[in-house]
Amino acid sequence: MYSASFSQSIGGATGRPRVAIIGSGISGLAAAHTLTGLAELTLFEAGDYFGGHTHTVDVTLPDTQGRPTTFGVDTGFLVLNERTYPNLLALFEQLGVPVAKSDMSFSVQAPGAGPKGTALEWSGSDLSTVFAQRGNLVNPRFWRMLSDIVRFNRITTRLAERGEDLSPDSPLLQPLGDFLTAQGFSAEFRDWYFLPMMGCIWSCPTDQMLQFPVATMVRFCHNHGLIQVTNRPQWYTVAGGARQYVEKILAGVPDRRLNTPVQQVLRDDQGIRVVTEGRVERFDAIVMACHSDQALTILGDAATPQERAALGAVRYQPNRAVLHTDASVLPVSQRAWAAWNYEAASAHAQGEPQVCLHYLLNRLQPLPVEKPVVVSLNPQQAIDPATVIGEYDYAHPVFDLAAIRAQGQMPALQGRHHTWFAGAWMGYGFHEDGLKAGLQAARSLIEAHGLAPRLSGEAARQAALPGVFG
Repeated sequence: MYSASFSQSIGGATGRPRVAIIGSGISGLAAAHTLTGLAELTLFEAGDYFGGHTHTVDVTLPDTQGRPTTFGVDTGFLVLNERTYPNLLALFEQLGVPVAKSDMSFSVQAPGAGPKGTALEWSGSDLSTVFAQRGNLVNPRFWRMLSDIVRFNRITTRLAERGEDLSPDSPLLQPLGDFLTAQGFSAEFRDWYFLPMMGCIWSCPTDQMLQFPVATMVRFCHNHGLIQVTNRPQWYTVAGGARQYVEKILAGVPDRRLNTPVQQVLRDDQGIRVVTEGRVERFDAIVMACHSDQALTILGDAATPQERAALGAVRYQPNRAVLHTDASVLPVSQRAWAAWNYEAASAHAQGEPQVCLHYLLNRLQPLPVEKPVVVSLNPQQAIDPATVIGEYDYAHPVFDLAAIRAQGQMPALQGRHHTWFAGAWMGYGFHEDGLKAGLQAARSLIEAHGLAPRLSGEAARQAALPGVFG
């Protein structure tokens, strides 16, 4: 069937199991880092760089003295905090990756919602930025939004602290759109605060967000301190670019392959065959650390009915990121500039609506320049081509009810047919979720192959990241 080289041996020359990892995002890197020294690893990456949503790009701009300076900026993964990213912070500490404090301020531009048909602009940093447009001090609609924010935080905090289960009749499975209507929240709250905030978090259109179950929003926002006024967690970024942790992990994986898409995975009683262009290789196990739809495509007709049901239930939203220095996309009032700047769709926008965000990287990362450096996700306004540094395509999972239910099916699939799955889509879609999924897949594989005793007991357990051995 294949005119390609074919390795029959199972287990490497060292006697350790051979493990293939598909995908070099955070999940694949976490699995590789955990399995290094325990298995012979091959890391397959279909793209032209390692890291997945960790994508640091070099930019050259004049510094404060006017001298050209080159520095790294992140266009995907950007921030973490001490409360809800314990594994990621532990990984960075273990690898010696420097972090710096970051700003998680948030602004909204709503075309046509301001005075005389202009754009409404506000930011949540402080009272001055909330009322960046001073006319909103006497705008009853704006005050209605602020009142609803307070009420929303109170209601959702109570839901989160109640800790209800996710049984079929649980109110936490109610779609967000129905929840907002039932609770009587205003259109101003929905359009000028809630949907922009959700858009910043999950990078998907408003019609998709309104179908999310309440549980997805409540649990994430509560854990991340987004529905409380005080005691919010401090956010951090990787000083100099997040590719630093990628490079440090890759240093321990000699067999890593860029531009090597896996075409097919064939499974039998003895193990796995991985098919790439012109090559078929034998492995003892595989970690599919890619998006669920990609895993399903690779498995093809060989996917079990259970795998097809679970992997096929998670949808993805494509998003285009443009890295540039055109500050005209930011709010007109600089008082309203924030780290995350949401721009609502114009009433005259054409085509399917997409979430539009402008990340002001100077607020998010310590940069050696004053010129605004921006990543615009699905920009609606024309960006000056002379300011564009690069364009990148990403895909973000859509956490509707079908996806939440699919997550509950995944534990039963792990390890079957020598196959483990990992990805941020198995949690909330964020870096900590991807890391945890990779750690859990590696831990399960370690147990299945009896590799734990090779770690020399308690000393290795103490050196491991949280969650690897329980």
